[in-house]
Amino acid sequence: MHNQLIQLIVQNVKPSDQERNLCLQYFEPIRYPKNRIIEEEGKIPAYLYFIVSGFVRLFHYNDKGDEQTTHINCPPGFITSYNHFTGQSKSDENLECITECELLRITKTDLDLLIRESPAFKDFSILIFQQSLSYNEKRSKELATLSTEQRYLKLMNNHPEILHNVPMQYIASFLGMNPKSLSRIRKQIIW
Repeated sequence: MHNQLIQLIVQNVKPSDQERNLCLQYFEPIRYPKNRIIEEEGKIPAYLYFIVSGFVRLFHYNDKGDEQTTHINCPPGFITSYNHFTGQSKSDENLECITECELLRITKTDLDLLIRESPAFKDFSILIFQQSLSYNEKRSKELATLSTEQRYLKLMNNHPEILHNVPMQYIASFLGMNPKSLSRIRKQIIW
C-alpha cells in the first residue's frame, strides 16, 4: 500500500533509501468500509491520512443541522482537518469514507518525527502544505466568482471520477448548491 505514497514523494523530492524506509515505518496501512466516520467533530484529529484508494470527504453541520461538505478527496492525496490536526485542537469537522478506502495514516507525533529525521520528507511536506494553501485559495475564489454551472463543469472536467463514485448530495454540497439545482444543471448539460 505504500507504493503510491513513495511514488508521489519521489516525483517531488529525492529521498534516500533510509528516508523511504522511514515512511514505511511511520505510515500505518488501514482499510475502512464505506460510510465510516474516521475522525469526529469535537475531538482532536488523531491522524493525517494518505488516500491509496477510495473517496473521503470532510464535512461539518451548519446552523440548520445540514451537512456541508467542504472537501472531497480521491487518490493520491492527503486529508484531515488540517488546522485542528496541526494545532492539536478539537475539530468542528468530520472525516468520512464515502467508499471503501485503503489509507495510510500517521499521527502528529510521528509526522513531526519523520519531518525531523528526513530532510526529503520535510521538503515534501512543505510542498504539500503549499499546494493545500493554493487549492483552498483557488476553491474560495471559485465559490465566490464562478456560477454553479461553471463549478460543476470544472469538477466534471478535472475530476470525473468523483462524479462516478460520490453521492450527488455530497457533490452538490461541495459545489455550494442544493441537490435539486445540481440535478437541473446535470439535465441541461446532458441535453
